[in-house]
Amino acid sequence: MRSSATPDLRAADLVAVTLPPGPEWADMLATAWEAGAALFPVDHRLPPSQSRDLMNRAAPTILVDADGWHRLNSGRPADDGVALVVHTSGTGGVPKLVQFGRPAIDAAVASSALALEASPHDRWLCCLPLAHVGGLLVLLRSVLLGAPVTVHPRFDPEKVAAEADSAFVSLVPTMLVRLIDAGADLSHFRAILVGGAAIPAGLADRAGAEGANVIETYGLTESCGGVVYDGRPLPGTEVRIDGDGGIQLRGPTVMRGYLSDAEASARAFTDGGWLRPGDAGWIDGEGKLRVAGRPDDLINTGGEKVWPAEVEAALLDHPGVADVAVVGRPDPEWGQRVVAYVVPADPAAPPSLDELRDHAATSLPRHKAPRELVLVPEGLPRTASGKVRRAALA
Repeated sequence: MRSSATPDLRAADLVAVTLPPGPEWADMLATAWEAGAALFPVDHRLPPSQSRDLMNRAAPTILVDADGWHRLNSGRPADDGVALVVHTSGTGGVPKLVQFGRPAIDAAVASSALALEASPHDRWLCCLPLAHVGGLLVLLRSVLLGAPVTVHPRFDPEKVAAEADSAFVSLVPTMLVRLIDAGADLSHFRAILVGGAAIPAGLADRAGAEGANVIETYGLTESCGGVVYDGRPLPGTEVRIDGDGGIQLRGPTVMRGYLSDAEASARAFTDGGWLRPGDAGWIDGEGKLRVAGRPDDLINTGGEKVWPAEVEAALLDHPGVADVAVVGRPDPEWGQRVVAYVVPADPAAPPSLDELRDHAATSLPRHKAPRELVLVPEGLPRTASGKVRRAALA
């Protein structure tokens, strides 16, 4: 894509890319940055209406699609110092457009490499969408560090398992489950970074039994991806808990703000410049960050507080449960009741509500066990990063 088909790029051009993942992305990114332009990846899997909405809001000056590079007369230049604009998954509503300068991107890649003791010679495998920060950070190892990176157009367990020469890979929990279920040899990866959603304890144990070195990462688009590895902040990142139990982050990787949304940008930060991810958690006795979940997801049933993640982790240990999501629903007696949406391991013989309640009660107080069961034979609605779309579980 560096050919004469590439238009004359200008400093502050905003380059929207709607192509599926591929090795040419590294050249496109380098081309844009060499000209002082910013990149705006758009997930090629989005419905046309959502893609149009993102394009209208971002107003890029350049479009890269299957037909090549095109200058758009209706576009607006990127803000000064912006090198990357990434859209969030939109699980909390309309996707936000997150802006980063080069220093934040450089810091995210460098601090991760330092924590992993990764050299520029170590190969990375990219099988996450490049329109999201998790996948893009893998590609950036090539652009910024010169590391070899293999890009897969989509996640395929068999093809990922065959990449025996890759030292590192980034996954979401559902991908890790599929690799283990496929019998993949995960021991050849020096580290498997897993983010986007919490790793259930049972899944971590299964992966460890297969010889996998799994590192659970915590972060969000606004922090330029995972900035906490196995509960420990990356070099340069600070973590604290506010008076309401909310997690706050500060460091060189955090965003500059949201594109064309000064109010949302102001709400995202404290007066002292700490980023508010919107998650609750605590620092344990070993100084590690523990993430409870999003306050909006907290279930209040009969005055008792229940975090969906703890119930999901308990239910996933049941042999009849392939996948599960837990939400709160209005209840005339309890205020809210705990509802489990379960994908059965065997659709012909799904677990019963009583079975799941008894199973959950072996590791949780009885009031946290689900009071309603909804069977979901076709799978749970998830984002590209593996997060359950709880709002879709109506």
